[in-house]
Amino acid sequence: MVATGSAIRRGVARCGLAALLFGATTPFASRLADDASAPMLAGLLYLGAAGAVVPRLFPKPLPRDAIQRGGRRLAVAVVAGGLLGPLLLTAGLQRTPAATASLLLNMELAATTVLAVLFFREHIGRRIWIGSAIVGLAGIVAGWSDVPQLAVGAAFIVAACICWGLDNCVTAELDGLAPEHITFIKGMIAGTTNVVIALIIGGARPTGAGVLAILGLGAIGYGASITLWVEGARDIGAARGQLIFSTAPFVGVTVAWVVLGDAVTANQLVATGLAAGGVILVAGSDHEHRHAHDQIDHVHEHDHDEHHRHARADDVGASNDRHTHRHRHQALVHAHPHVPDLHHRHDHDT
Repeated sequence: MVATGSAIRRGVARCGLAALLFGATTPFASRLADDASAPMLAGLLYLGAAGAVVPRLFPKPLPRDAIQRGGRRLAVAVVAGGLLGPLLLTAGLQRTPAATASLLLNMELAATTVLAVLFFREHIGRRIWIGSAIVGLAGIVAGWSDVPQLAVGAAFIVAACICWGLDNCVTAELDGLAPEHITFIKGMIAGTTNVVIALIIGGARPTGAGVLAILGLGAIGYGASITLWVEGARDIGAARGQLIFSTAPFVGVTVAWVVLGDAVTANQLVATGLAAGGVILVAGSDHEHRHAHDQIDHVHEHDHDEHHRHARADDVGASNDRHTHRHRHQALVHAHPHVPDLHHRHDHDT
């Protein structure tokens, strides 16, 4: 089906751009880490993310009914991804060398894939498993010379990755809220909480210029990135979206080479090539079988493809421009190539 193919390409492009923005800003954020405590840095980055999406909220006020329906998933996303994840990472960074920490962060991909399969009914075929393994191998190659013995710090970082994996899975299924709503809520709650924690426990505080720099990085590397990732994951599923996003560390390495003048190493070059191969594998990972859709009411960005044979109340003609509004899907049984997007959360073992 042509629409499905375009949705896959669109989802891959969005998740790829999200990885580009996050990866490109991470090296600059690391340069500011000495000027702010870890909770303060994390908090300001998330507040910058919230601020970045404010202009997009004016035509889309927060829907209270959708927040109530998706309240549990949203709470999990905020607590796991916005609060526990950064705090666990902070604890791990205090006990683990930086290169080792970067290597261990690749566990987020594995956590997202396993959770997506076990608890969120995502179909993960051989291409995804192989792609995930290749990206994981890329992380091992990138940090091979600095792999330490298992330590408490490593356990904290792995726990943080599990939190972010859970966040990825529940966020991809929040179909009643626009991506900018999710980014704003997570950014405001998580950002404010982390800043309050930083003020309570003390530590380094940035200057006025430093605060503006961190907020700006948060707007690009977190606000725009999170919003794009949510949009992309709705098209291709959380596991596929996270596989593509897992290339972000290698974008950061490239920025460090070109912009910040860090030395280029052979293992980093090999790792970058492996990561690119993993992404290429996932781009064609759809499958086809006969499946049933239950009746459902929800809100998300869409065009009038096979799953959206409806007319909008404000439509004049049958425009196929992508748009967002609440709509109803009638029960349907059919077969076509698809990935585990918002309309295809079903068990399939081939």
